Amino acid sequence: MSLLETTIASIQPANEPAAAEAATLLDTAFPGLPADALGALLLRYLRATGKSAPEALRRCTILCCADHGVAAEGVSAYPPETTVQMTANYLLSQGAAANAFAAYAASDLLVVDLGIAADTGGIPGLVDYKIARGTKNMAQGPAMTRDEARRAVETGIKIAAAIAAQGYTCFLPGEMGIANTTASACIAATLCDLTPEQATGRGTNISDERLRKKVSIVARALAVNAPDARDGLDVLAKVGGFELGAIAGIMLGAAAHHAVTILDGFNSSAAALIAQALAPSVTDYLLPSHQGGERAHGAALRKLGLTPHLFLDLRLGEACGSSITSRFLGLALTMLAALHEGHAPAEDDISLEVMPAQAPKVTDKTFNFYLRTMPELDKSAMAVCQGRLDHLAKPLYSLGHLESIAAELAGISCEERPDKDIGQALLLFGTQGLPDAESIALAAASHDICMPLTLGRLREGLPPTAGFDFGRVTAEDITFDTLLLGLGLTGDIEDELTAALCTEDGGLRYAPEEFLAHVPEHLRLTVSALVGAIVAAAHNSSLILPADAATDLVARYTELLAKDARPYILHTGDLLALGRTRPGVTACASALIVRAALSVLCDMKTFAETKVAPANDGPGKERQKAGTAGA
Repeated sequence: MSLLETTIASIQPANEPAAAEAATLLDTAFPGLPADALGALLLRYLRATGKSAPEALRRCTILCCADHGVAAEGVSAYPPETTVQMTANYLLSQGAAANAFAAYAASDLLVVDLGIAADTGGIPGLVDYKIARGTKNMAQGPAMTRDEARRAVETGIKIAAAIAAQGYTCFLPGEMGIANTTASACIAATLCDLTPEQATGRGTNISDERLRKKVSIVARALAVNAPDARDGLDVLAKVGGFELGAIAGIMLGAAAHHAVTILDGFNSSAAALIAQALAPSVTDYLLPSHQGGERAHGAALRKLGLTPHLFLDLRLGEACGSSITSRFLGLALTMLAALHEGHAPAEDDISLEVMPAQAPKVTDKTFNFYLRTMPELDKSAMAVCQGRLDHLAKPLYSLGHLESIAAELAGISCEERPDKDIGQALLLFGTQGLPDAESIALAAASHDICMPLTLGRLREGLPPTAGFDFGRVTAEDITFDTLLLGLGLTGDIEDELTAALCTEDGGLRYAPEEFLAHVPEHLRLTVSALVGAIVAAAHNSSLILPADAATDLVARYTELLAKDARPYILHTGDLLALGRTRPGVTACASALIVRAALSVLCDMKTFAETKVAPANDGPGKERQKAGTAGA
């Protein structure tokens, strides 16, 4: 049998018993967590790897690079030579998104030439598995021969085997190849039964005119080649790419060695469709990350049976979303390891602030001071920051919400390029302490990402003004030198508070100045503490991460009470789909998103700094100028 056939035959269904003990431990600490996204991600990893006991996550980012003949049809906003330029960027300038995210995820980086249409012998560290100098133009005939398609997949299998032999269990494939979203659109159209219009997106942020042309090229490639959806190699050979075939092989090889692959954007999902067509059981070893901006990405994920966790509007295939998800997975493994050990948190792992027994006198002057005197964002710093983001070596706006978060942090901190190692803290309010198991897991999680945890203990029976003052004082002390504050509750009041304060469609039922009067009486102390913490943190120029639905609801009302506080609140519930995961866990995950945004800003380099050609179409054509470094 061939290597491909042997590999497919060796892929076994995931090991269900391996996750059983972990599910029990998680449910003890966080009831319901195994069914939520973070718990499901962890259990899927344990089933795939067959490890019942947690081990430190070893990640490897594999950048597969190749050119596409269809680029000659002008379907991208960047010239074909960008493929080799970006490949050099990964290894020489080291200023690409792939470099920034590999460092962010503590992942080793491997860059492979599968079919770059240039001499790459002068790029140090590049692994040479070149099959040919680019594929042929699929708009005129098959992109490659069937033998070349098999070689591409088997090359990926060999890469996976070599990496797995070194002890890696988490693979983060990425790709570089101008026009590869055209190939991915053809693959998705074939294997997800989509029309060319449904399958084709803007890729590198192309113009409307070029998008229409791209759709026509996809339609022509499908008509000319008639790929057979029943035969994954036929689809790859006729409308695929060398790098996409190699990524499919990496997924198959990883599965054969009981390692997982975390999917990134549309291109890696298209490669996964090829892998699934070759070996349906490979999907047991695939983990989802984000829902990207390409039209067919959602359809591809549904065909694979995967549900995304992130909605960051990412449009770049350099293991960006998968790197963030790998940090979520590492966080879950850290908590599971702590639960396995069962040691109580050290004395300095969790700080405790207890509400005074006597209610202080709080006047309208205090309220008005905090509600009406918020600092303004530094618009100049934001503009300079955005200028740099626009000129980074990537398609314009391709990192979606991460770019807007980075610019907002520049305005909050008054620094054009805030340091990625920002001060951050986690504050949870409640009338009761944390259960033992939950405190063990949360202390481990907060320690792992350097986000010190404070519990604010409320005293029942005191008036709402006392809650406001306690929240204000506690948050003010914590955020004196902290740029990022995760804020949440130790108890679950989401359903009761939502029923009291929201309309049936989720809107706010009351005017902001009267909402507290409609909060159930036994919850007013808690809600007032959250309001006090929000306004004090915003007043101290900290970015606030509401860590649960109840806190987010209170934040929505608070930002209407104090309109200038709005820029200081990041509603990560719109970006992050983890289910009803406990607040402390959600806050840690949200903080990892913010850290990713700062890694983009601090670690990526501009077109001028990397000598990569800027866009020649779409909004990037006017904005991205060669030789302009930005801020």
